[in-house]
Amino acid sequence: MIIIVLFGKPGAGKGTQAEFLKEKYNLTHLSTGDIFRYNIQNNTELGKLAKSYMDKGDLVPDEVTIKMLEGEVGKHPYSAGFLFDGFPRTIAQAEALDAFLESKNESITATVALEADDNILVARLLERGKTSGRPDDQDEEKIRNRYDEYNQKTAPLMDYYKAQGKFHAVDGIGSIAEVTERLTSVFDKF
Repeated sequence: MIIIVLFGKPGAGKGTQAEFLKEKYNLTHLSTGDIFRYNIQNNTELGKLAKSYMDKGDLVPDEVTIKMLEGEVGKHPYSAGFLFDGFPRTIAQAEALDAFLESKNESITATVALEADDNILVARLLERGKTSGRPDDQDEEKIRNRYDEYNQKTAPLMDYYKAQGKFHAVDGIGSIAEVTERLTSVFDKF
């Protein structure tokens, strides 16, 4: 089974590229944001619990996020593989994901980071914000705060996965087709 973690700052193109990659490699795409929205909209027990934290402006604890993710993986017992998008975001989450996968006799195949200059990404998000309706894509200060959060909490995961020999960086700047071609050349090695 192929299990890939796709990294990148907001606006790096993870969602766009994940759509292509899941089709080409027959992977189940698990987006943390989509899983959260589903659980909250469907008023599941985990969704209510997550919402209670979010309503207070707090981060949802790792245990809740991991339980949602485990439930989602369980819905796809015959999947050829998984593409994780937006998870893990911290070392603690990576360790919990490793433990969960080990309990299934699986492990992360590789992690791939879409890398791009912050100023280019800010411009992308501000442009996306004109049509996405997402308030967090319409305010440069909020965007840069998201990048600070990424740099503090998620960037250390690169070293975590480098130590395991599972980290690959891909230039995320260029046309969608150019970035897809770069990703494909990395994915074809798995």
